[in-house]
Amino acid sequence: MKNGVTTDLNDPRLTHGADHKPVEQAEVYAVLSAEERAKGFVRPFRDVYLHAGKRGGCGKTTKINSREIAETLARNPAFYQGGYCVHCKMHRPNEEFEWLDGSQVGT
Repeated sequence: MKNGVTTDLNDPRLTHGADHKPVEQAEVYAVLSAEERAKGFVRPFRDVYLHAGKRGGCGKTTKINSREIAETLARNPAFYQGGYCVHCKMHRPNEEFEWLDGSQVGT
């Protein structure tokens, strides 16, 4: 399922924080504006991350289903406090996720 995105950080459809039981993905996720993303990336564009087993995750990968979300991460790696694992069906803190090169998501 492709989720919507919003630049409105007060959008009532946004969810916040980690989950402790399985939930569906949020209806929308916050992203940086197109103008801000167009200023360039401070990290490589990546759209697949690992819910790293060595960090408490399930060890499976998730593909980010929105280019805008992946670009937001590349422009501002600390924009999100966590990620969503499609296998566990939970939002979890960044500390549990890493990029395929082994670097931690959010840094």
